[in-house]
Amino acid sequence: MTDETFKLSQEEHRTTMERIADAATRLHDIDVNQRYGADLPYSFHLRSVAEWAMRYAHEVLATVDDLLPVYFGAWFHDSIEDARLTYNDVHERAGQFMNPTQALMAVEIVYALTNDKGRTRSERAGEQYYAGIRNTPYAPLIKLADRVANMSFSLRTEDTDNANYKTRMVDIYRSEMSHFIQAITGDGTDSRCCLPPDMVQYILSL
Repeated sequence: MTDETFKLSQEEHRTTMERIADAATRLHDIDVNQRYGADLPYSFHLRSVAEWAMRYAHEVLATVDDLLPVYFGAWFHDSIEDARLTYNDVHERAGQFMNPTQALMAVEIVYALTNDKGRTRSERAGEQYYAGIRNTPYAPLIKLADRVANMSFSLRTEDTDNANYKTRMVDIYRSEMSHFIQAITGDGTDSRCCLPPDMVQYILSL
């Protein structure tokens, strides 16, 4: 899809996209009172993920009909894991903004990005988890956008809160990068499960 076509589609669906963002913001910031970093509302992170996804989505988007599911997936990607919603809850919410086919795609993205149960980072994100991501259309895109958002936040020089923790996380992200990229990349049979090449190059530069 061309960048121009993608931008036109965003403009066409701007009102719905704003409603999706508002719904996710209320869920995480008000209903759950979730925070990001030392004192930021969690919507700060969700907005960042959505912005990174929208910056590169045109490289993998198969059709303009997939825009809303991808945007919803970016904003709601943590809603099962962190906001106590069930699969059916997310499916119902997605249906408020898009048709049934799109809503199913949206909830599958969110489900694929929900960590497994585990005591450690490696248990929560094991092979089954990564297999679910790379086999779910657009889940690799949103997972990479999530990682770019987290790394970018940790690298912010103007924000010194929890500096040691942020430095440690950047080191972890960089050490995982080769395995991470490989683990979330589809086998190439479905372009929707591929990663945007420019986005991969960007995160490798961080």
